Amino acid sequence: MAQLLARLSGLPAVVLLLAVGLLIGRAGLDLVQPETLGRGLEPVVALLVSLVLFDGGLQLRLAGRELQRAVVQLVLVRALLGLLGGAVLAHGLAGLDWPLAWVFGAIALATGPTVITPLLQQMRLQPGLARLLEAEGLILEPAAAVLALLLLQLALGDLHRLQDVATLLLLRLGGGALVGACAGGLLVWLLGRLPAAADALQLQLTLGVLFLLVAATEVLLPEGGLPAAVTAGVVVGLRLDQRATQLDEWIAQLAQLAITVLFPLLAADLSWAELSPLGWGGVLCVLALSPLRWLVVQLSGLGLASFGWREKLLVAWVAPRGIVTAAVASLFALQLNQAGVAGGGPLKGLVFLTILISVSLQGLTAPALAARLGLVSSEPDGPEPSEAAGDARAGLAAGLQQQPGGEQVGPLETAE
Repeated sequence: MAQLLARLSGLPAVVLLLAVGLLIGRAGLDLVQPETLGRGLEPVVALLVSLVLFDGGLQLRLAGRELQRAVVQLVLVRALLGLLGGAVLAHGLAGLDWPLAWVFGAIALATGPTVITPLLQQMRLQPGLARLLEAEGLILEPAAAVLALLLLQLALGDLHRLQDVATLLLLRLGGGALVGACAGGLLVWLLGRLPAAADALQLQLTLGVLFLLVAATEVLLPEGGLPAAVTAGVVVGLRLDQRATQLDEWIAQLAQLAITVLFPLLAADLSWAELSPLGWGGVLCVLALSPLRWLVVQLSGLGLASFGWREKLLVAWVAPRGIVTAAVASLFALQLNQAGVAGGGPLKGLVFLTILISVSLQGLTAPALAARLGLVSSEPDGPEPSEAAGDARAGLAAGLQQQPGGEQVGPLETAE
């Protein structure tokens, strides 16, 4: 119903899905109680999130050195300043103790495709900027989840040194990416040996390999399943060529269904009692994340000729937090309570407050801002995922492109 209302009204689907979750959950009518799933909630969320990340990896295309450089600079600057700034705001304004403030700073880094992709489709943003925001989320969301888990272990005393955090972070991200690349290569090999008519088997095989990959990686490298899913999607998307077009479309449909299930499910687990102790300090902390991101984007755009003030303003404004953020916060709050450590409730409340404010505020205003800045795609409804993937495989221009008049245009300004 939320997706249908979004299509008919033009409102962002993520905002309506979040509102539905609050209405039917603990904060509203209490019709849906996610805790009744027990231990099954975590694997259900993990597998559905991995599907969304795999879909994002399939469609990720970074054509041109300018766009690639913009992604690298944005990710690196935000990983450093975003973590530090988020921790300072959580401690100074929301009142979290320093160990949990660092955990919040890591969680707040995640701006994943579960929220970005539906919002970008609603905005019909220029493809270059859309790819920049998608790539940022695909890279930082797995990294933020792994980093937050390690910082939580540091707060609980399971880890004793920051060097251990850095070592395990590299191990789990690198190990997950390596396993995902191998699984993606295996999936490409298997799909290449199926007859063209075996469409249903292609989808079943892809889902089976993906879910086995995520489950096995999580056993060996906790939270390593997320980078594994992203890397597997990238490998399959780049190596499968035209045969991936139909597969892209199916996976995109399933990923949209996963988003439709996950958002109300996790929002239903939130109660107003978890938000009320934060007071105005929590609201100010969340609102202060936007000026912090503006500073990060300004610094990350240095030296990029095609990254003008309009692009920087839009990228700085669009940073909603989504499913992985909510799932990680819910899991961490449970672990803190089981360990008898105070602060699990406020941490979860602050994270969900970040989701509520960022999704609602940015979801309702970003389309109008993009149109006002003239950054909307010329295509009336934007390309479908399968069309975009086909166009990318047919050949996206790399580097600077020449317009008919001889003027050079950077890949952040044009996609094809």
